[in-house]
Amino acid sequence: MRLPRRALPPPRPHPPLLHLLVLLSFAVPETAAAPPRTSSIVGMAWPTKCTWLPLPTSGMSHSYTLFSKYHKIWKETKEAVSANDVSRQETISGVIALKGSMKYFDADFFNDSKLREMEDGAIEFNVPAFRDNRKLVALENGGLHNPSALVFKSSWNGESKISKRKSLDYPITSSVHRPSKDEDIAFMSIMELGELIRTKQVTSRELTDVFLRRLKRYSPVIKSVITVTDDLAYKQAKEADDLLEQGKYLGLLHGIPYGLKDIIAVPEYKTTWGSKTFENQVLDIEAYVYKRLKSTGAVLVAKLVTGSLAYDDIWFGGRTRNPWNIEEFSTGSSAGPAASTSAGMVPFAIGSETAGSITYPAARCGVTALRPTFGTVARTGVMSISESLDKLGPFCRSAIDCAVVLDEIRGKDAGDPSSREVDIEDPFHVDITQLTVGYLDSAEMEVVNVLSAKGVKLVPFKLNYTVESVQSILNITMDVDMLAHFDNWQREGLDNVYEAQDQWPVELRRARLIPAVEYLQAQRARGKLIREVKESFTVDAFIGNATDWELVCLGNLVGMPVAVVPTGFKSIEDPPKSGTRRRTTITTGIYAPPDHDHIVSLLSHHSTGHLGRRCWYFRPRNMLH
Repeated sequence: MRLPRRALPPPRPHPPLLHLLVLLSFAVPETAAAPPRTSSIVGMAWPTKCTWLPLPTSGMSHSYTLFSKYHKIWKETKEAVSANDVSRQETISGVIALKGSMKYFDADFFNDSKLREMEDGAIEFNVPAFRDNRKLVALENGGLHNPSALVFKSSWNGESKISKRKSLDYPITSSVHRPSKDEDIAFMSIMELGELIRTKQVTSRELTDVFLRRLKRYSPVIKSVITVTDDLAYKQAKEADDLLEQGKYLGLLHGIPYGLKDIIAVPEYKTTWGSKTFENQVLDIEAYVYKRLKSTGAVLVAKLVTGSLAYDDIWFGGRTRNPWNIEEFSTGSSAGPAASTSAGMVPFAIGSETAGSITYPAARCGVTALRPTFGTVARTGVMSISESLDKLGPFCRSAIDCAVVLDEIRGKDAGDPSSREVDIEDPFHVDITQLTVGYLDSAEMEVVNVLSAKGVKLVPFKLNYTVESVQSILNITMDVDMLAHFDNWQREGLDNVYEAQDQWPVELRRARLIPAVEYLQAQRARGKLIREVKESFTVDAFIGNATDWELVCLGNLVGMPVAVVPTGFKSIEDPPKSGTRRRTTITTGIYAPPDHDHIVSLLSHHSTGHLGRRCWYFRPRNMLH
């Protein structure tokens, strides 16, 4: 039988904690995949999910009110505990992530406590400072402004006092007559063209016409020109002719047409850096090297191709080809200056090098080029990759032409703290028989034999240094510096539309993982390399392969000058059965200590082999062979 229910006593106030415990006693936890979280605040395990059982209804109106009240308290407490747990979990997750990432910096030796300290410090101090600095100097790409206070000086003898600048005593070019064909004019040297101008056998306007026609005719084939500067060229040519009529002759470059690599700024003309991102960029800057050439009376006829952001030979308009063999590409990044000079589209051009951008295309396209001592030519107004590696230098038809151009463009400018007045001696006053020249195993022996026959003392030679990481030192230096100059470019995702995704985009993403301490360690290793090279440089110069990658890296890190000299031809690989006039050029490199550019020029002048200055391939009748 059922016993009658006993009447419940009147409700009494319950202590809050008792009510809370009563209410919680009706909460039955469901099975959860994750274990309960323990709160350090209340010292108990909270169920992750609950099913609420009904309370008795009779006489429970007051209890229901209390239930609602304490359910709210419990819910708010639970949410506070959960927020605290999430925060703690995020801290733990952050430490775990930081600990995992430290292996990419070769610094995975910190315990969790130190990692938490590092994380807090980075958030509180480092990141705000990073952002402040970027606002100050990194919103503009290209490194055109705000140069680094860390300045590399390449001289081995310190800063020497510069005597009054003197003109070089070039070999006299006499009995030069104007050819009947424009094509023959196009392949004359600067010395020869200068004599034609000086003796008024040709006007600057006529020369400008010749080279503008060739630029427009052949550029679509080898893709070496970005902008033809017709209006400016005719204006400057007229000024040069007018001065000559007044009896004012400015020197060997007076009225001579030329081209500039399109990382060099010229007002009112596009400076594209070879990139589709900057294809329409016009900089209101007059680059130092352009100012220098303008002061000599030279005539700018074109902005020439640079590989995109000064990397290789791929640019927004295609890929530049080698005039001697248009089945292959020019290499870069001074692709336009090398190919255009080789094809007789300009008498000379100015290119740049950070790591091979003068030496490689000059060797491929068979022209003489000079990468001068670091700091010889101010880079104000020029897109920067690395402030301690970038150099400007000429592409020409001969070593003498290179010496002429370098003598005119060298100099110091306030906009480039690394630039300096280099006291270049006159190469044509040096007795070649008093020089001792080494040759590496990679040297072109024809050059060795030619110089030996002229009285130069030739000895086997090898640079001795213990630094095994030459190439990695250059990569770390170049990539970090480049990223500093194109930080905003990467942050805005513009690397996603870069012309060659396996080039700068990959290298600069990797550069994000190079910590400052390792960058500085690389510079210390670079200093050790320079000291060891200096100690082992026991000759006046040495001959070696101009495109040996180890030598390219070493030479740029040290800041030493090198001349690329064409010495002959060889057959192309797998020529067509019907025959071809295409050829592969043979070149050599002549290296000297910093500030000895005159020795490089002299030896280059005397070492030229059988490669004539005329690029037959770009005669119209041979155009399609």
